[in-house]
Amino acid sequence: MRFAEHWIGCVVEAMRDITPGIREITLRPDAPLAPYPLGSHINVSLLIDGRPRTRSYSLVGERQPETLRIAVRLAPDSRGGSKAMWALRPGARLRISSPSSLVEIDWTRQRYCLIAGGIGITPITGIAHALRHRDGIDVELHYAMKSRTEAAYLEELSDLLRHRLIVHASDEADRLDFDDIFAALPVDAMAILCGPMRMLEAARRAWNASGRAPSDLRYETFGSSGLLPTAEFRVRLKHSGAEIVVPQNRSMLAALNDAGFEVMSDCERGECGVCAIDVTAIDGEIDHRDVFFSDHQKQANAKICPCVSRAIGTVTVDTLYRPDTPQGRLSDLPAMPPAAT
Repeated sequence: MRFAEHWIGCVVEAMRDITPGIREITLRPDAPLAPYPLGSHINVSLLIDGRPRTRSYSLVGERQPETLRIAVRLAPDSRGGSKAMWALRPGARLRISSPSSLVEIDWTRQRYCLIAGGIGITPITGIAHALRHRDGIDVELHYAMKSRTEAAYLEELSDLLRHRLIVHASDEADRLDFDDIFAALPVDAMAILCGPMRMLEAARRAWNASGRAPSDLRYETFGSSGLLPTAEFRVRLKHSGAEIVVPQNRSMLAALNDAGFEVMSDCERGECGVCAIDVTAIDGEIDHRDVFFSDHQKQANAKICPCVSRAIGTVTVDTLYRPDTPQGRLSDLPAMPPAAT
């Protein structure tokens, strides 16, 4: 698979609070890491409610040969990962995946526009450092947050970028205007964005409306963000009639797999589309939190990425799992719909 993982051991070397709600954690792997792309993330194996779970965190700052830094926002409505990470102490042992990136960056451009929303600043920090240290490169960073007091790495980025850092604080009535931002860019500029779902969707609409090449907008999301509240909902299996309750702190993918209705998956971040399954009925509303499907495909509600997407009410699906077929799975899988750009 594209996102095949190699797991290694590490120790929590240090922790510090960089804002009241964001904690930086420094990890020291047991063995030196091979070079990895800037903007990479790692998966962390955790015990949440006594059960092994995996959570993904972007790496912060420039590459270091022997340590990794992540920043974790304590989210009261999360699936338990942030609370488990905040409960760690220096000296704790963890298993992590080797760093990998879902965002491919063309480093040959002359102009880059970086955009970050809230904790989405974490993968952007390393990219900003790399671009700022290259000769002849023009880079600007638009950093959106509720308040400057909640903004991670604001002072560090201000020292690095000076006037090329543009702060958009909601409590200062300075919001992002993607139409204006993109209109000011040269035609060959690349935009790189990480933030919540509403920001990504707004950016994609503005970028496409500007007539720019879709491939010149690169983005990453954190899969816990959505347009609807994160709440318990039900999944009904089309062929068996079985119903599964998806708790507020569990993904639909995990609930299906735990119940024995196996679903193939890969990135588990709503970006690759491998886990997409058919939706056959909806009694409520689907909250598509992936960045794989296009706006049109999401409106059609024909498929869902259960790794990140959720629902309000009950959604009936066909996972293609059949206990009376080899490996419990049909051999004639339908073609995957094209990925959104």
